Amino acid sequence: MFDSLTGRLQDAFRNLRGMGRISDSNVAESLREVRMALLEADVNFKVAREFIESVRDKAIGERVFRSIRPGEQMVKIIHDRMVALLGSSHEELHITRRPSSIMMVGLHGSGKTTSSGKLARLLLRENRKPFLVAADVHRPAAMDQLEALGEQIRVPVHAARGETDVLRIARAARKEADARGCDVLIYDTAGRLQIDEPLVRELVRLRELVEPQEVLLVLDAATGQEAVNVATHFDRALSITGCILTKLDGDARGGAALSMKSVTGKPVKLVGTGERIDEFERFHPDRMAGRILGMGDVVSLVERVSADVDQEEMEAMERKMRKGEFTLTDFLSQIRQLRKLGSMESLIRMIPGGGQMLASGGMNDNQQRQFVRMEALICSMTPQERNTPRILDASRRQRISAGSGVPVIELNRMLGMFDQMRRMMKKVGRNPKMLKRAMKRIPRRARMRRR
Repeated sequence: MFDSLTGRLQDAFRNLRGMGRISDSNVAESLREVRMALLEADVNFKVAREFIESVRDKAIGERVFRSIRPGEQMVKIIHDRMVALLGSSHEELHITRRPSSIMMVGLHGSGKTTSSGKLARLLLRENRKPFLVAADVHRPAAMDQLEALGEQIRVPVHAARGETDVLRIARAARKEADARGCDVLIYDTAGRLQIDEPLVRELVRLRELVEPQEVLLVLDAATGQEAVNVATHFDRALSITGCILTKLDGDARGGAALSMKSVTGKPVKLVGTGERIDEFERFHPDRMAGRILGMGDVVSLVERVSADVDQEEMEAMERKMRKGEFTLTDFLSQIRQLRKLGSMESLIRMIPGGGQMLASGGMNDNQQRQFVRMEALICSMTPQERNTPRILDASRRQRISAGSGVPVIELNRMLGMFDQMRRMMKKVGRNPKMLKRAMKRIPRRARMRRR
């Protein structure tokens, strides 16, 4: 996500940080590199020009504090202006009525159906009762796909097979949603390869009937600047309330995200960051600016960890730490908890400097698969071996290696890592105050996760 832009901006920042003072000449030279980076990322040229002008005006008029190096102050100015460019503050979904309706609109292939399922999962985790409505009567596979997603996340789906009238589908869906006690209806509507009159008429009629509180335009981020033009056309016809950018994990440019708010006046509200059903998040301009500028996004990382921490397992681990106990079974449980959080690459990108580490080859495919291989090794052990790993002699290790398909050398490396971890656990367990402080650092939201 934004790999090319982040790389180019990091090159520009290296020059900025070396500045001894801020002057017209060195600011102009550095900002020329920033402007080229924005244009290569497919940012609208007017947006890029206005962004550079606002940074220059701010930088030249800025008082340089003695405690801050001029270059660092320039980086902060760029960060602040980028937050403003992306929309300044997070825009919440307006779903205050019961029931509320959300229309998902967009071109064919933009990811509307998948985003509908992901949005339903997000709302479900916020104690809402979403209801998915298959309102795409032109692509039969859309109903199958939406039903599969609904089954996966355990959300009801209204799929009226054979019905070709979208308005009848909407009326029947409303009745079913009321009967089920659902409070948010998500309409997955039809798309086209390009905007045409029949599509617009169908969507306008549906909008007039369901009176949605949100009309969200789903855009493929990889389309770049064209996504902004599509947003403008849909807004004229439907008065969209916001956008969802999908496939940000595959887009190395990111120009659409940077241009959307400034050109259309419509905020980006949600983003799809991967193929997994849980790789979908609310759009926060300040956090996204941090990711683009290579500063990471620690807040989102903590939120993701908090949402998936298992309270019962956490408490069991605390008891084991107090007793100085930690087995390979516990280690396996921790590995599986980590895998719930998503790909390691997505997590590393949220750590300051993580994007540069990935770009420089700091994490290859073998390292990303390491957790899977460790899980295979532990699963190939007997319960006795997991609980007392000291009995793992050469013959047992050969058997485990053969059973898991992982070389013995990796088994030895994992056992060494486990031994270090266990020693650390014992050390923390002997110090109750240290343990209590560690547990208190876990956000309250995570501690309340299991009820």
